[in-house]
Amino acid sequence: MKILQNILIIFLVFFSSKEIAAQKDTIAQQRTARKMLRQGNELYQNKQFTDASVAYQKALGNNSNYDKATYNLGNAFYQNNNFKEAIPQYELTAKTATDKATKAEAFHNLGNAMMDSKNYQGAVDGYKNSLRNNPSDDETRYNLAVAQKLLDKEKQDKKDDKNKDKDKDKKDKDQKDKDKDDKNKDKDKDNKDQKDKDKKDEDKDGKGDKDKDKDKKQDPKKDDKKDQQKPKPQQGKMTPQQIKQLLENLNNEEKKTQKKMNAKKAKGKKVKQEKDW
Repeated sequence: MKILQNILIIFLVFFSSKEIAAQKDTIAQQRTARKMLRQGNELYQNKQFTDASVAYQKALGNNSNYDKATYNLGNAFYQNNNFKEAIPQYELTAKTATDKATKAEAFHNLGNAMMDSKNYQGAVDGYKNSLRNNPSDDETRYNLAVAQKLLDKEKQDKKDDKNKDKDKDKKDKDQKDKDKDDKNKDKDKDNKDQKDKDKKDEDKDGKGDKDKDKDKKQDPKKDDKKDQQKPKPQQGKMTPQQIKQLLENLNNEEKKTQKKMNAKKAKGKKVKQEKDW
């Protein structure tokens, strides 16, 4: 039993001494942090903002919950125009600060950093939060009006750019549709011209064949017509022309015969005598 008590006493002494040492370390670190904060403030007053930011970072290295070092580090970054790194320092200060005055200052500087970063929506939000903690700050109210005006202009510019993009897209689409229609028209025209050419060639070839066929078909008809116009001689039957020619020949022969008989009669004519009955 005594052995257990002795062991327990030893553990208590050990942990107590360790806790005391930790407390001593914490106190030492806090002292170092305060020292670095004062050093950083002197450098800041001398406008040595880069060296000041290093001192504030050392202070936070010894005491990460040192709100003053966090806020001052944000200011040092801001003075060096390093707004991107200043913003999270102001946000952390505004979140951890316990009094409204410190919160108002942190939100005010956060609005300034957002404004210089051209984040006008963030600037408006920062100034509004600052006024919620300190409504009587006219400087913050003025900055809020400027940030709101810039934000409205930014929104309008984006809207105009969006409309321009829509108009451009519509114009491009209309141009593409027009080019497509023109291309289709040219294609249809080429197809039509080709069809017309093919049809013309086909008609030309067909007409020649038809003319040949027509000639072939018309030739027999012409021959038949000619044959019909020229009477064919029939066996045992004279044509009217042949009959006419024959009658003329007979008439001429008769005239010749009559003429010969008259000539003979005139040559043998005697003086008229009394008949001898």
